[in-house]
Amino acid sequence: MVDFTLSDNDKDILESVAAEAKAGEKYARYYDEHEDEVLPKAFPEAKVFPSILERIRRRPGDDTAPFIMQMLIKLEREAHNGVPLRQAPAALGNAALNAAGTPDQKARWGQLMLAMSITEPGAGSDTKAIQTTATLDGDEWVLNGDKIFVTNGVRCAGTIVWATVSKSAGRGGIKSFLVLKGTPGFDLVRKEKKLGIRSNDTAAYAFRDCRVPRDHLIGGDESVPRGKGEGSASYRGVLKTFNTTRPTVAAGGIGKALGAFRYARDRLAEEGVAVDWDEGRCDRSLAEQILLELEADIEAASLTVLRAAWLASRGQPNNLEASVAKAKGGEVCRSGPQRAMEVLGAMSLSHDHPVEQYLRDGRITDIYEGTGQIQRLVIARSILGYSSAELT
Repeated sequence: MVDFTLSDNDKDILESVAAEAKAGEKYARYYDEHEDEVLPKAFPEAKVFPSILERIRRRPGDDTAPFIMQMLIKLEREAHNGVPLRQAPAALGNAALNAAGTPDQKARWGQLMLAMSITEPGAGSDTKAIQTTATLDGDEWVLNGDKIFVTNGVRCAGTIVWATVSKSAGRGGIKSFLVLKGTPGFDLVRKEKKLGIRSNDTAAYAFRDCRVPRDHLIGGDESVPRGKGEGSASYRGVLKTFNTTRPTVAAGGIGKALGAFRYARDRLAEEGVAVDWDEGRCDRSLAEQILLELEADIEAASLTVLRAAWLASRGQPNNLEASVAKAKGGEVCRSGPQRAMEVLGAMSLSHDHPVEQYLRDGRITDIYEGTGQIQRLVIARSILGYSSAELT
């Protein structure tokens, strides 16, 4: 039986998360307008708040599963237009290393912050279109190519690079390699300028005859499968990381919609407009109906995230559920702040109010970690039993 009832301990943690997120709001506009700057490792206020991750680890066994709590924490944090008071020690590349790396690789690099380099100027969600190459030369791999939109790409110690060792093999030729900062031929080209999430250090990389040791191939499997398979074992292993990261990304986008909803609800309540669930549809104003439907959509999207997290926490497959959560979260992150703007009117377009930033910051949810269109393909393939070759 699925039960998302929170213990008193969990409620205390979420209250602490909300207070911490609220404390970061005063820095949000500055870093939104100064995109060239990188957030410090910690702000002075961070010392007031205990490490949430440590509190989760030390909870009694009857509390909510840690992964579900991480989703709820992400939701609550992103519902505030703040910046993190302390930066996370790990990134997406760490999840890939944990999913597909050898025990030796995890021991060597597990303590480093690692980004993940997948997207290219001509290849986004379609990974088989990756043009970055990796050629074996003796005991070294030689990487050549360009990567863009690398999350945490400025602050990270290194990155997991997706490259092809055989273009003719399609996905079967895609491998991932660990490249550390400072490696000759690995250049940080720029910090990306973006519509939203401007405080995030997103980077563009260039690899020019970049040589890494042979054992930097994640998973160590150099074989190249042929035929109509879905890719190498290491490729599939890294892809599995998305089954945990996609619900997290979705939770962030839903949080932006939640923040916009709360702001619109509170401003309208100040003007005497409050939603009454007991009234009939024809007895509500249009503004009330929009808020009611938005709240319902946020609740529905949140439940898809929690469902995917619940399965992951039990070690059960959640590929379908992770894509459902990502698709639903990506949808509400776009429509939610926009509907909040509709009821607030022109004031919501102003930089003096937070809804326009919720709209900009949330928009990326439907794009990174697999676009909404890609998620719908994954969902359809899973339900209909088709392979990627049969349904594209």
